[in-house]
Amino acid sequence: MSFGKMNTFIGIAQKVTIKDAEGFRTEVDSIVASVRAYREGRHGNEKWANRAQFSEATDLFRFRCIPGVAVTPAMTIVNDGGRFEITSVENVKGRGMYIEVLAKAVKPSG
Repeated sequence: MSFGKMNTFIGIAQKVTIKDAEGFRTEVDSIVASVRAYREGRHGNEKWANRAQFSEATDLFRFRCIPGVAVTPAMTIVNDGGRFEITSVENVKGRGMYIEVLAKAVKPSG
């Protein structure tokens, strides 16, 4: 994966519960990392056909591993294109160089 293909800036966010002075709890997003990533939308090619088990995934993100940060399905991806819930996280070829994330776009209700 060349650095030139990673042309999308993303933020990896995690939900954090904050308690205010009166004791009320509020969930907010805390950006864990901001990185450059390769983004591929879902389309009808052979790679996406082989991912039939993740039929709800709409986008694939591939980015370099971030030292000290473990990306999990409990996190979300935020970028200019919207917000994405992480469906699956995979270490590409088990080398620890790249992370591949399948994510589902979050549509606002209303």
